[in-house]
Amino acid sequence: MKQDPLTRGVNTGTPLPGRRDSIGVSLLGSTPSSSSISSISSSISSSSSGEERRKGGGEEFIGREEEEGEVVSISIVTIAEESCPSEPFGTVVGHVEVTANESAARERDGQSKTSHSTQTEEEGVRNGEEGEEGRKEDDEKEQGDEGEEAEEMGEDESDRSALLEEDEEGRKQVFVSDENLELTSDRLNPETPSSLFDIKMKRKLDHGPDIRPFPSGKKHCKGSNYLSYCGKQKAWSGPERLLALDELIDSCESNQVKHMMQVIEPQFQRDFISLLPKELALYVLTFLGPRDLMHAAQTCSYWRILAEDNLLWREKCREEGIEEPLVVKRRKTGFLHSPWKSGYVQQHHIESNWRTGDITSPKVLKGHDDHVITCLQFCGDLIVSGSDDNTLKVWSALTGKCLRTLVGHTGGVWSSQMSGNIVISGSTDRTLKVWDAESGECVHTLYGHTSTVRCIHLHDKQVVSGSRDATLRLWDIDSGECLHVLTGHVAAVRCVQYDGRRVVSGGYDFMVKVWDPETETCLHTLQGHTNRVYSLQFDGAYVVSGSLDTSIRVWDVVTGACVHTLTGHQSLTSGMELKNNILVSGNADSTVRVWDILTGQCLHTLQGPHKHQSAVTCLQFSRSLVVSSSDDGTVKLWSLATGEWIRDLVALQSGGSGGVVWRIRASNTRLVAAVGSRNGTEETKLMVLDFDLTDNHK
Repeated sequence: MKQDPLTRGVNTGTPLPGRRDSIGVSLLGSTPSSSSISSISSSISSSSSGEERRKGGGEEFIGREEEEGEVVSISIVTIAEESCPSEPFGTVVGHVEVTANESAARERDGQSKTSHSTQTEEEGVRNGEEGEEGRKEDDEKEQGDEGEEAEEMGEDESDRSALLEEDEEGRKQVFVSDENLELTSDRLNPETPSSLFDIKMKRKLDHGPDIRPFPSGKKHCKGSNYLSYCGKQKAWSGPERLLALDELIDSCESNQVKHMMQVIEPQFQRDFISLLPKELALYVLTFLGPRDLMHAAQTCSYWRILAEDNLLWREKCREEGIEEPLVVKRRKTGFLHSPWKSGYVQQHHIESNWRTGDITSPKVLKGHDDHVITCLQFCGDLIVSGSDDNTLKVWSALTGKCLRTLVGHTGGVWSSQMSGNIVISGSTDRTLKVWDAESGECVHTLYGHTSTVRCIHLHDKQVVSGSRDATLRLWDIDSGECLHVLTGHVAAVRCVQYDGRRVVSGGYDFMVKVWDPETETCLHTLQGHTNRVYSLQFDGAYVVSGSLDTSIRVWDVVTGACVHTLTGHQSLTSGMELKNNILVSGNADSTVRVWDILTGQCLHTLQGPHKHQSAVTCLQFSRSLVVSSSDDGTVKLWSLATGEWIRDLVALQSGGSGGVVWRIRASNTRLVAAVGSRNGTEETKLMVLDFDLTDNHK
């Protein structure tokens, strides 16, 4: 009868005496008991000679041809399934090699059984119970047994050849050679430690007969093999289960392994944010950047609620330099978005427009005829320009129209400051004037200086003015009263800074002075420059001065000591801007430099193939961008982080032939550039570029 592949043995051949052969033996777990073994013996005469191995289709077939007259005894061993209660898959097929001694022993055992069978047949003949007809039936039965035995041998040979296949990952059929016979004997011994058996068992189930990959999906298989496996795996130990899983995965195809991953991975995923108290969850989210928060908001509804927390986004916006939230309307869905988040998103779009957006045709604000625009202020939607034509003009940044002209000065306007609707101007007529930009009315005229008012700085309701008369004056803009007069410079005061507590001034006497305006005393005279001081920056802790001697000096305002001398420019530093520890300076040598005032290092020099071709006239920078203007008629945009040129925002056709950009002022969304020429090649005007595309659709 044909046996189940999982429970039948593998045919083994007995070699000829005096010759060592290697044959396959099927092992089913532990050593079987004698009651579970049945032996079937037969004699096969072979007419061919030699031993032959042939390969085909990736499988190795072992055939044996014996010399004529030689008899090979074949023993088929069947081991009951119950004899291996602890094996993972019920049956484990392994292949070993046996020596000629073991083969001879089996041959003798087979011959004894054959002789016993022959004696039984002779006894039947003597008794005459069956006669000739009985012998014919015995012959037919013997032939049937031989056919069944040959069929089983064929199936076993097929199973063996399948087990001999090697895969791409080096899984190979384990044969124990003659040199490893000692290990084979240990394995056949029931007293052998299980650890050695486990090692030998490794990767022997890859392509075992009738062991199929676990079906995809979650439908239960009703096959007997599957049910037997499920029933037995419950009794296995932990290491046995791990071994079984290892072998099962190795036998699976790629799509089946992928299915297992899809089933297993979610078992190890935990939404820890939802499991935490809200306060702790928000604290965890503070470590994410704004963009990561936006991605987190798309995870699920609860994460979205957390990621829209207004206080969380307020801190993120302040880290990015965004000072005001965006007013948003509640949507029809009823979900209220964080105003601070909306402000960040809007700022992100605006910065993208600055960098790569299409530059629409700018608004052109014509005025001041052909005069020079000497000073420029931009606050909210109002632009104020001052000129050497003795006037100031107030413009609408939205419409581009001139709202009013501030008339009253009798000399050119050379300096101005603006806060809200209040405008303060200084003129060559030696006066300051306080204006209401909404009405155009001159609120106060401040008298006191005896020469041109060259520089002013406004802080809250007080303004400090510096003059060519070498003095500084502190004024109250509400009352128009001069509060204090600061004297000490011996030449014209060219630049001034005021933070509400200290006044810092630079002059043509090469000096920088720190003042206490309340006592009208000079606290420090900062000496070190060897030429006129043209520009100043003051943040309350450090004073930065730029001079015609090409150097920039960083001073400690408390001690008056020079902390760093920044060298690299080749000419006059005409403009600077300081934010935190980052200083950006523009020079007449046509370059812009980025410095760290704490270390004194130059981080970037904004030059290269796209650098300015003439003196830098003005600059301004934000948290990531630098805008600079030049006498070459261009306004350029640079990356603060890398120092790379991004693009030209303004490029006059008359640039290089007389067209210049005198001043620039930029807000978050707009750029205002005052352009013209001194030789009539470019008309005096203001150009307004808008980078907030949402405003254009309102």
